[in-house]
Amino acid sequence: MALHSSDSRARLIGVLRSACSGELAAGYAYRGHGKSVSSSEVRERIRIIEGEEWHHRTLVQGLLAELGAAPSSTREALFWLIGKTIGTFCRVGGFFIPMYGAGLLEQSNIREYEEAAVLARDAGLTGMIDCLLTMAEVEWEHERFFREQIVGHWMLRIFPLWKAPPPKETIRASYPREAAAVTLAAIG
Repeated sequence: MALHSSDSRARLIGVLRSACSGELAAGYAYRGHGKSVSSSEVRERIRIIEGEEWHHRTLVQGLLAELGAAPSSTREALFWLIGKTIGTFCRVGGFFIPMYGAGLLEQSNIREYEEAAVLARDAGLTGMIDCLLTMAEVEWEHERFFREQIVGHWMLRIFPLWKAPPPKETIRASYPREAAAVTLAAIG
């Protein structure tokens, strides 16, 4: 059952504010994380992920502006501190813990953008759905990368591997009408 559209809109703003601050923390955390790994290949992939997180932040800020809202300044300050702290910790935290933490967080980011897409749909803001689902798909790729880095690591005996997200294709599975409407609008 869909929420009233104004309730969905208000909840969407809350989710986007959370995502915006989360992307801020992720950007700074990945900056430190990338500097902490010895493999140039892994370091480069983390650098790319960092760039994608900063891009997501810009997109989310734009979506908030479309809604006449802005990030929460208190949350932004707190998540700036969290990101900087995690980035510093990555330099002393070894290989496993930063990779594990990043994968676990990326898994929650997938769900956050999927939730935002549902709320956008329920609020009648179908023009936001593709952007939100694309970000969920990128976060899915991030989760997969970090999962692959730790599969088989001995510390998984202590820290159980989180449940893998459903296949990437399922992210858009419940949005066929919205996709068709966007395509028709582009053609028309």
